[in-house]
Amino acid sequence: MAQNAVPQPNERLVRVFETEQESEAMVVRGLLESVGIDAEFGDSENASDVLHVGAVGVLVREEDAEEARQLIEEYRRSPEQEGLEDAGLDEAAMESASEDQASEE
Repeated sequence: MAQNAVPQPNERLVRVFETEQESEAMVVRGLLESVGIDAEFGDSENASDVLHVGAVGVLVREEDAEEARQLIEEYRRSPEQEGLEDAGLDEAAMESASEDQASEE
């Protein structure tokens, strides 16, 4: 867990999330800070890729990056999203079954 309240200028920061929606970036930042990972908006000087115009990046200390990415992945796999994905898979399976039945006739 991070010890300082705000990342210091000489600390290496890495981008763990990016979005075009500032509100989504704020939610992710709040999620990270709620578990003690300090986060800020911006772009990492050391990033190999560049944020596209209008994108918001969420940065954390390098030592917190892996834990932050795991939390973000869990956030993205919320029960609501999994339900939608399951419904999409069920719909695709039903369409496939209908096509199979039509080809058998």
